[in-house]
Amino acid sequence: MGEARRRRSAPGRGSPLCAPQFGERSPGPAASARPGPAMCAAVPGYSPGFKRPPETLRLKRKRARRSEAASPPCPGAAPAPRPFPRPGRRNPFSSLDNAPRPGTAPPRPPGSPELQEQRPPPGSQAPRHPLWQFLDPLQENKSTWKEECSERADVATLTNDLHLPVSIPDVSSSPSTEFPADWSIKTRLLFTSSQPFTWAEHLKAQEEAQGFAQHCRATSVNFPQSIQEPKLSTELRCAFQQSLIYWLHPSLPWLQLFPRIGADRKIAGKTSLWSHDETLQQVLMSEWSVSFTSLYNLLKAKLCPYFYVCTYQFTVLFRAAGLAGSDVITAVISPTTRGLREAMRNEGIEFSLPLIEETRSKMQKNSETNLDTDVNSPETGKNTEDGEEQGVSDDESLSWLEEMGVQDKIKKPDSISIKLRKEKNEVQVDHKPESVALVKGTNTFVLLNFLINCKSLVAAAGPQAGLPPTLLSPVAFRGATMQTLKARSINVKTPVHSGYDDIFSLEITGPVMPHCLHNLTMLLKSAQRGAFSAVLYTHEPTAVFNTDTERILNKETLCKDLTKCGLHLKTLDQLIQLPTLGKSSIRLLEMRDYAYTWKS
Repeated sequence: MGEARRRRSAPGRGSPLCAPQFGERSPGPAASARPGPAMCAAVPGYSPGFKRPPETLRLKRKRARRSEAASPPCPGAAPAPRPFPRPGRRNPFSSLDNAPRPGTAPPRPPGSPELQEQRPPPGSQAPRHPLWQFLDPLQENKSTWKEECSERADVATLTNDLHLPVSIPDVSSSPSTEFPADWSIKTRLLFTSSQPFTWAEHLKAQEEAQGFAQHCRATSVNFPQSIQEPKLSTELRCAFQQSLIYWLHPSLPWLQLFPRIGADRKIAGKTSLWSHDETLQQVLMSEWSVSFTSLYNLLKAKLCPYFYVCTYQFTVLFRAAGLAGSDVITAVISPTTRGLREAMRNEGIEFSLPLIEETRSKMQKNSETNLDTDVNSPETGKNTEDGEEQGVSDDESLSWLEEMGVQDKIKKPDSISIKLRKEKNEVQVDHKPESVALVKGTNTFVLLNFLINCKSLVAAAGPQAGLPPTLLSPVAFRGATMQTLKARSINVKTPVHSGYDDIFSLEITGPVMPHCLHNLTMLLKSAQRGAFSAVLYTHEPTAVFNTDTERILNKETLCKDLTKCGLHLKTLDQLIQLPTLGKSSIRLLEMRDYAYTWKS
């Protein structure tokens, strides 16, 4: 055995220590870097170029294939040290579907005590899977990726294949009889329950017509806490059809008019007759202006609770006086840019940036507390001097150039650059949730005229060129078209310990507005016996509409005035409340024993 090893390690024709023969290529840098006799002596069974595998690997393969007890290894051959593998690079295209479950612990490195106990000793029975001992490096490479995905796996296991955004903060609530108002627009709702949704399938023509009539007449239907036979309840099916209706302008059946932000790829390639016809574009904008004005008049008369204006760059939410904790008409715009805000200022529109002002007030409070605590500290004087230096105007800050007599040789910054430097913090929030703008009172009417006459409201080029913004409303208005959300029920089986369980789901797609979400939850509360869960997919630019505005002054009087706006009284009570979700929106909604819990 020792003689054979010396024969293999001796320099020969295949060894890098041997001189090249005639007609052979001389070894390059890679060949010169190969291990020499020192490596051959240090590692038993070493073979240059790995032309002959070492005895240790051959014995390991034989032991893995045998079904009976393995023979002891050769005493002369010691196992070669295996280099520790580097951590594997995380796959950027991996999804959460193959993420590890939160209940399973991440794999331990092969040197840990637990794995050493699980490995069979040399004289024990071989396992059923002979390749388990070669998979250790792969498990080590996956450990880093599993640790990174452990937090996101908790979100993925809640919804399995529902494709929730990973960046959702896990903010849960305590059980309550009502969930807060969510002013964001949902693009999809997925309800799941242990009770079937057969009552929402295959509506009859009479039930569909009755639902349309109830919606147009603003008929409110109240249901008991639990319905024994939901499938046989005609009132339930008619109310379900009523809750799916919304009003839209303009109506172009071959185009998807919501969402408009980031919809160029979906609209591209569709026929747009108006893109190169200025006369047709003027007609479309004229009709849109009439519909927009009609909606605002309904809002002012409190016959319309709210409506949305969806452009290709931003979305505007108009709310009637009395909703969202405000006693005047409010308009929320998100996202905004410096150019849009500057144009609004030039038109005399007074607005505020609630999130930026909130951040500034918090910073001021923190600075005041720091000053109170650090009055006697020596650094207080330095901070005061820094604040005074920041308060010096730009003209005074350049006065030292005149003292040196070089003011004419050095170019001073112009007024535009000085203004941009002052507005640096404001420009940084463009296209972000923090750029949300709030308009109140009579300024909303000025905003109406500004949007009608604003040329940048409509795209000048691209797939959406010449297409007016989308108007969404819960009630009818001039030039509007009645639309219905798409609903379908799906039944799936999920594995459990003893077999399979039936899970019933109801999917709603389309622009789901706040009143529609509340109406559907009221129906499911009675039809599903107070037990269901929902996954809500939010149109992200509208999530910031839940920003706090102000306290309501006279709630009872305003509530009485809004009773004719076309909403259910319970839905109206929810929308009157002050927004509490801030920049976030409800992502998961669950009801157990007639009590709501939600996550945002």
